[in-house]
Amino acid sequence: MSGEAPLRARGESEKITINLGFIDLGQIDLMVADSFYANRSDFIRSAIRNQLERHADATRTAASRRRLELGVSHYDRALLATYAERGETIDIRVLGLATIAADVTPDLARGTIASVAVLGAFHASPAVKAAIADRIL
Repeated sequence: MSGEAPLRARGESEKITINLGFIDLGQIDLMVADSFYANRSDFIRSAIRNQLERHADATRTAASRRRLELGVSHYDRALLATYAERGETIDIRVLGLATIAADVTPDLARGTIASVAVLGAFHASPAVKAAIADRIL
């Protein structure tokens, strides 16, 4: 159905903002100043990866229970056209990154995508997102 890549695909990322207490931030800055980490972001990414690794079994179990596809899933025009020809729809359920190709028309997306549930990031053109807005969970 779609291509898969490692859960932590390199090159593609989303920016997030977090609030930290002054003491926590100071401790991170101390670790950076003493060259344990290159910068604050390096420290935070490392801490997050350590926690995700620590809870990997629970994550896999929860993803399986929710029937989520792990990794990077790409839905292109040819794939969706195949569903349209068969009169079928799909449920996009992804933990990671789900993308809908730029050449997918809003009508094709609306006619073939029954629902979208993404834990992570969902990339599609604004027109496609608008066409299926009522189906994005």
